[in-house]
Amino acid sequence: MTKPGSPIRGRLRPADFFVPMGAISLLVLMLGAILANAGDTLGYDYTCYQGAARHLLDGKPIYDNAFSISVATCPETYTYPPVFAVALIPWLIFGGAAAGAWCIAMAVCFLAGVALLPVRRDIRWLVVILAALDWPFINAVKLGQVEPLLFLGFAAAWRWMDRPAVVGLVTAVGGLVKIQPAILGGWALFTRRYRAVAVAAVVALAAASAATLVTGFGVWATYVDLVRGLSGNFSTAHNSAPGAVAHLAGAPDWLAEAIQLASEAVAIAALLAAWRWATPEASLMVTVIASQLLSSPLRDHYAVLLLLPVAWLVSRGLTWTAIIPILGWLYAFGSVPALLMPATATIPITFFAVLGLVLFEAYRERREVRRGPVAAPET
Repeated sequence: MTKPGSPIRGRLRPADFFVPMGAISLLVLMLGAILANAGDTLGYDYTCYQGAARHLLDGKPIYDNAFSISVATCPETYTYPPVFAVALIPWLIFGGAAAGAWCIAMAVCFLAGVALLPVRRDIRWLVVILAALDWPFINAVKLGQVEPLLFLGFAAAWRWMDRPAVVGLVTAVGGLVKIQPAILGGWALFTRRYRAVAVAAVVALAAASAATLVTGFGVWATYVDLVRGLSGNFSTAHNSAPGAVAHLAGAPDWLAEAIQLASEAVAIAALLAAWRWATPEASLMVTVIASQLLSSPLRDHYAVLLLLPVAWLVSRGLTWTAIIPILGWLYAFGSVPALLMPATATIPITFFAVLGLVLFEAYRERREVRRGPVAAPET
């Protein structure tokens, strides 16, 4: 029997039906529109992965450093870890439909990640709505980029951060798909999740060893050289890293490099500070952001991952931060004279702004934890 004054369970409100339906419908509408009009850009980045997988089957090298660094175009180029190319071989069975199927799979990965977010249900639906209005997200799905897959991994790590097997698996798999998520290993180490670090090391070593049977040992040295070359090249197309933005604005190479190093130093300082004094949840959000800021090139679709800290900030009561993903359209416009800056600069500015917000909220959260619960006044 229900106690007087207790909420009645099982009674659905109109919003419980219309909000989910509206969110999903908006997402399907936006993705359907962009995929239907994608033309040759449908699954554009997927063709890079597909090309590498086919080269493995044909006994050809999967990396061409000089071409990759100077041009960075698909389908000839591949700049991801060797293990990912091996993992993509089974996907080739889809033939001509592979690119479209991959794009749909990335959208499904994102929705699975949203379902895992450890926030209120209304915030999860808000994230779906924001994704439908987020240029980096819909562009990532159109291109077949792996950011939605990484979103799923980070969401799983957030939900089950105290489960070593999950954190370790996400760290290993994420790092073998795209190197940036490997930074989760540092977060796990600093937050004393040693079993997660061990799981990540074992899984990564096992997967890399198995893939090496297909690729050979020499491919790893080539991959390291490729990453080193990409990180120091500010002329790579569609690069929004601070150093690349400065280069685009006409700065000399030495100044562009100094700006890039300074931005990376700020990201590392924020990362170490958060790992030291912030709560595990807050420090995880900083880790997600820093994993992208330490990357060069920095692409616009990397901002898909900002939906994670935005969900955390909204859950903390900063509802106005929901506008942040919509700002991604400033980059899509290509030229925004009112900004008095290149549109490409909006990407790193947004990343650093969210980083600042998360650090501020983490500091406020820490003060609340130290202050403890307020005792109820005696009557």
